Amino acid sequence: MLRSLGVLITVLFACAAAIVTWPQFFRLEKTLPFAHVAALRGSVVAVFAVLAVVFLLFAASRRLRGFALSMAIVSVLAAICGGVLLGLRGYGAASLPDKEETSVRVMTWNTAGNATGAETIAQTAVAMEADIVALPETAEGVGEEVAVLMRELGHPMWVHTEAYNEEVEYGPQAWQTTLLISPHLGDYAVIEASSDGTTMLPSAVAMPVDGSGPIVVAAHAVAPQPQYMDAWRSDLRWLADQCVEGDVIMLGDFNATIDNMAALGENDNDMGWCRDAATQTGNGAAGTWPTFLPTILGSPIDHVLTSASWEATGSVVLTNVDDAGSDHRPLVVQLEPAS
Repeated sequence: MLRSLGVLITVLFACAAAIVTWPQFFRLEKTLPFAHVAALRGSVVAVFAVLAVVFLLFAASRRLRGFALSMAIVSVLAAICGGVLLGLRGYGAASLPDKEETSVRVMTWNTAGNATGAETIAQTAVAMEADIVALPETAEGVGEEVAVLMRELGHPMWVHTEAYNEEVEYGPQAWQTTLLISPHLGDYAVIEASSDGTTMLPSAVAMPVDGSGPIVVAAHAVAPQPQYMDAWRSDLRWLADQCVEGDVIMLGDFNATIDNMAALGENDNDMGWCRDAATQTGNGAAGTWPTFLPTILGSPIDHVLTSASWEATGSVVLTNVDDAGSDHRPLVVQLEPAS
């Protein structure tokens, strides 16, 4: 009886491990609780590794040896599979290639309102030579202050903002998304369709005024909290629809990992017709949130995605501003026009 119970528990544990390791195979990557588990794949691998050690310790008991060893084997396999997948996506590249004349540097940083301060944002963007900066949860006034500071540092930027609930005088900065674009990329304007985009937090779609240049989308999807799951799924679908076959650069806080986006790609792309730049350049597994966890255990929910018009040549997740005030890390990507 006890042996049969042990076999049943092991089988159930193996099924649970398979779902947690690869939820998209079971089409559960956007379903509670698997959406959250998939987003913390590094932590899940660590948990399976700890469980393997615990079960191996239990195996020292003769009465529990068969059950404990089988559970340990399942835990080891789950940890290896998850770890290999993270390794393929990249645990973290430390630097960017030299910036060429044709290069475009882009940076996304959810600044948690003005928690980081405009000076820190400006200094980071200038140090990284960013041509496009997406700042979810950053008010227009803060964005303008950042642009002034960047101009004083010899790096001028145009400021664009999309805001929701503007009738609320002192609403949270999460209701605004600010986008900075370098003048050398041309004149841009945020289109009216942005106001009909993501459901609760704004995303800004900026188009080149003369029609020459990439469409730039500063994205902010709502977090997948239990009461907002439908809105979160709707946001991800809308963002995927913005990644068309043309010339697109999309960056921001997606509140989703590549696993969560598994069903949203077209023609083997990651989201719509775009590919994730961090995954292409060795940073796909480096967590950008939360800052209190090391990157290997965190969740890569901030992304830069590009259409086939661009080739990502490098990326870096910045950890030197973990104490700046935001719970997100900046992600910086270098892009080159595709051959």
